[in-house]
Amino acid sequence: MKSNKQRLNRFMTACAFTASTLGLAGITAAQADETCQSPYMVKITGQEDVVYVWTLGMEGVGDEQDKMVTVDVNPKSKTYGKVIHSVSVGGRNEAHHSDFTDDRRYLWAGTLDTNKIFVFDVHSDPAKPKLVKTITDFVAKSGGVVGPHSTYALPGRMIITGLSNNKDHGGRTALVEYTNEGDYVATYWLPTDSNLQGAIKTGKYADGYNYDVRVLPRRNLMLTSSFTGWSNYMMDFGKMLGDKEAMKRFGNTMVQWDLHARQPKKVFDVPGAPLEIRCAWEPTHNYCFSTTALTSKIWLVYEDKGGEWQAKEVADIGDPSKIPLPVDISISSDDKRLWVNTFMDGKTRLFDISDPFKPKQVYEQKIGSQVNMVSSSWDGKRLYYTSSLLANWDKKGAENEQFFKAYHWDGKQLKEQFAIDFIKEKLGRAHQMKFGAYSLYKTASSQ
Repeated sequence: MKSNKQRLNRFMTACAFTASTLGLAGITAAQADETCQSPYMVKITGQEDVVYVWTLGMEGVGDEQDKMVTVDVNPKSKTYGKVIHSVSVGGRNEAHHSDFTDDRRYLWAGTLDTNKIFVFDVHSDPAKPKLVKTITDFVAKSGGVVGPHSTYALPGRMIITGLSNNKDHGGRTALVEYTNEGDYVATYWLPTDSNLQGAIKTGKYADGYNYDVRVLPRRNLMLTSSFTGWSNYMMDFGKMLGDKEAMKRFGNTMVQWDLHARQPKKVFDVPGAPLEIRCAWEPTHNYCFSTTALTSKIWLVYEDKGGEWQAKEVADIGDPSKIPLPVDISISSDDKRLWVNTFMDGKTRLFDISDPFKPKQVYEQKIGSQVNMVSSSWDGKRLYYTSSLLANWDKKGAENEQFFKAYHWDGKQLKEQFAIDFIKEKLGRAHQMKFGAYSLYKTASSQ
């Protein structure tokens, strides 16, 4: 069975590469993309038309529901810098991350509390995403996985990272695979001390925690990181910081997987909750970066000269003793720069990663009282920022700024182009972003 599965996945990989190269599935060589997309998607460059913002509903603000918000970001548009559409999904589900299917026709958006996955049609009218499917049985189908987080495109499939489980609501969790049509395929539990599942434990930890996932198909690599379970991420942030037992319940690992076989191979010690993973784009650059939220470090996972994968701490982010809380990161398409956001001080920092083993901070700027996500355009000229981390972790009172901000990078400094106050606009907590382009689809109705 495993050999058949491997052959199937290799076939799907080849199909996806061909589709990406030839522009099949109704996709043209279109306009825009952030640098953190799946390599199975068409690489697109230039000016993006819209940004989709997955937004948490907020009590007392607007309809109080989670929603997908469309912002016009094309400077040539009459509605540049404005919200042009939003679609609410019903209730507050702890909206978190979203991503496209490999054909970029649908946007899957996960939620960390109710475990629903909302699927939006973004190809019929890219300016106005339409909710076309809601997956409500994720926990039951997956065998107890809770908190669908990263929804990441593989050929004809979506691989979804879970953050927790329905037995103890801790960090022990799994990867879950679906077809693009929304049918459950398989669950792959993370290796633990008691069940390594064939993986090699290289350090002290095999905690079974999960957070993000990225792949390097040319090296048959799938890489996962780790965070914390439902009992922590749904807790008030201040209360959690004061709870000694809660602070022990954070992940300290990254896992190397055989991409095609979906088999864990190595468990690396990466202490302090490694969050987002960003892999290099150049064909000879066999490495990925992550940052640790609690210890404020940049980590490099790389293939050594012997063909073995290793994990190494390579730089500090700010002053780790002050726990600036690194959150999102964005790598440039030329693999020379890494943007790193720190939630507590509201700053974005730019690191020169020309030598991936020696990142050097070259710039920093305060974006707001809090900042979470950063998305960089393929040409590196535009960066977008949002504010919300988690509903119960966002700052309180006047410091609870909720925004979407657009900046231009001229090579020396960031210059703000516009900002949207999501509370003033009665939208809620702005969390995660994805780019859209009107010319991406042959059948797109938006012009």
